[in-house]
Amino acid sequence: MSDDELIWRIAGGSGDGIDSTSQNFAKALMRSGLDVFTHRHYPSRIRGGHTYVEIRAADHEVQSRGDGYNFLLALGDSFARNPEENAYYGNEELKPLSENLDELREGGIIVYDEGLISDEDVEEVNLEERAEENDWHVFPMDLRGLAKEHGREVMRNTAGVGVTAALLDMDLEHIEDLMSDAMGGDILESNLDILHEAYEIVEDEYEFEHDLRAPEGTHDTEQALLSGSNAIAYGAIDAGCRFIAGYPMTPWTDVFTILSQNFPDMGGISEQVEDEIAAAALAVGASHAGVKAMSGSSGGGFALMSEPLGLAEMTETPIVLIEAMRAGPSTGMPTKPEQGDLEHVLYTSQGDSQRVVFAPGNIEEAYEQTRLAFEIAWDYQIPTLLIYDQKLGGENKNVDVEFFDREPSPDLGSTLTEAELKEAAHDNSGKFKRFNYEDAEDGVAPRSLPGQKGGRYLATGNEHSPVGHISEDPDNRVNQMDRRLEKLESIREELDEERESTQTYFGPEEAEYGIVTWGSSQGAVAEAIERLNEQGHSVKGISVSDMMPFPEAEMTEFLESVDEALVVEMNATAQFRGLVQKELGRFGEKLTSLLKYNGNPFEPAEIVEGYEVNLADEDREPTAQVRIEPAAGD
Repeated sequence: MSDDELIWRIAGGSGDGIDSTSQNFAKALMRSGLDVFTHRHYPSRIRGGHTYVEIRAADHEVQSRGDGYNFLLALGDSFARNPEENAYYGNEELKPLSENLDELREGGIIVYDEGLISDEDVEEVNLEERAEENDWHVFPMDLRGLAKEHGREVMRNTAGVGVTAALLDMDLEHIEDLMSDAMGGDILESNLDILHEAYEIVEDEYEFEHDLRAPEGTHDTEQALLSGSNAIAYGAIDAGCRFIAGYPMTPWTDVFTILSQNFPDMGGISEQVEDEIAAAALAVGASHAGVKAMSGSSGGGFALMSEPLGLAEMTETPIVLIEAMRAGPSTGMPTKPEQGDLEHVLYTSQGDSQRVVFAPGNIEEAYEQTRLAFEIAWDYQIPTLLIYDQKLGGENKNVDVEFFDREPSPDLGSTLTEAELKEAAHDNSGKFKRFNYEDAEDGVAPRSLPGQKGGRYLATGNEHSPVGHISEDPDNRVNQMDRRLEKLESIREELDEERESTQTYFGPEEAEYGIVTWGSSQGAVAEAIERLNEQGHSVKGISVSDMMPFPEAEMTEFLESVDEALVVEMNATAQFRGLVQKELGRFGEKLTSLLKYNGNPFEPAEIVEGYEVNLADEDREPTAQVRIEPAAGD
């Protein structure tokens, strides 16, 4: 983390408004001309339990959370189950202060709400002694009492933002504008009053002995603050999706909610159903009827979609499914990021399944690859899946508004018109040869829609003849299976030869060492590679998005160009490295894994350290909570 950036952490209890307060503060920083990136940490509880949001802001692009942070606003947990020190879960009221001190950087600032966190609590965590050791600047403020004076305790968040702004020497203009956009009347007046009063108290009562100030910057173009979930939802809308079915499950729920809120204004349909089997089945039915449709879930919910996924594969019904990963097995840690579902998504369903899987690594890729997923699905009549995690889905980042200035794409791909159906192959009964394996270009047999004249056929999950009748004829089976398998070869060829690469590259092309990653770890890897090269190492990286069909040519070229490679991913079993070795086994001796699976995403410094410990042959163990898995044969 550089000295010219702010990493502000607001901590409290779930239900204390931490998320909404942080989003508004992030928007204010963005509107002041800064680049921002947020990281959200929250427990699997409706109310109560330590939660925090980090905002990293700088006058240059920020792609990941930083290494630690430098400003803590600790509100305390007003929904604590038990504030006693010897309670089973400890003193939850104090955790927004006590559990955030280890990552606070030297010289950092602490503001805590002494209206909720008592002097005894402060003594319990040895705050005075630790502050002296680390040169922390501590500002106790009775934010709760101040809020009560203005009528509502929830406004202690506003008071905390006012204190933050004063300590960072920030102008209140953008914060005031956002408050005016979000509220009105007496509520607005009360919040503005408490904002200014908190600001003035700091100016009147405290000396500014710290060096931390809000950075200054400018934007040349209009910016929007978006999460990965926003980007996926907007990508689906622009791709022509007008049907979604689902059942709420963290963290997939965000995409489901955003689309459900927007669809009524554009003639779309959103259905919340009884379970994930029904959700995916409804989406398959909607697609069969001629609507661009999608569904999705997380972890165990996606497991229930295995049967309708197989049905879509066998009936060659285009559909987009989303899998938002979380730590498992079973319920695991539902609100924590992990990349542990890759093999589940690649291989679930029945028999020799065929599907396309993309894993976007940043917000822009989430939008673009969602649109690509719909295009591939409808062109090739194949289920296409997007896999991401809570980190990408929940983090917010500023994006140039012009990035989304694209034409919509409602096209239904390889779907025939009635005029085209007249010229298509039919059998003696008059049924359309929907699954015709003769002259099927790229493995795709064009489809018809129910109700089209001349488009009648049978759709079944059994193996079937060209018109859809159940068939166990060996020759037909081989012909149909080979045709469906050909689709993946054709898709890979299109992605390689006709489109820009969906992989992302970092560092100098001639570098000797490589770092390989996928999904949401991309930003931390990119920053780590930049630091390593600044330190004199020779490192480049690739972030892979194409999980299936695998980008064999690109990965071969990359791995051949480096002496060794570190594979960075958030799971315990090196699933992506396993995929690389499955597809390109001859490179197994070059690949070492850096794994993290404690519920927190990588920080750039952890990747730098992992490189130094392994590839630079430093004789020490990592200090971070990560694991290095040696290369095959070592």
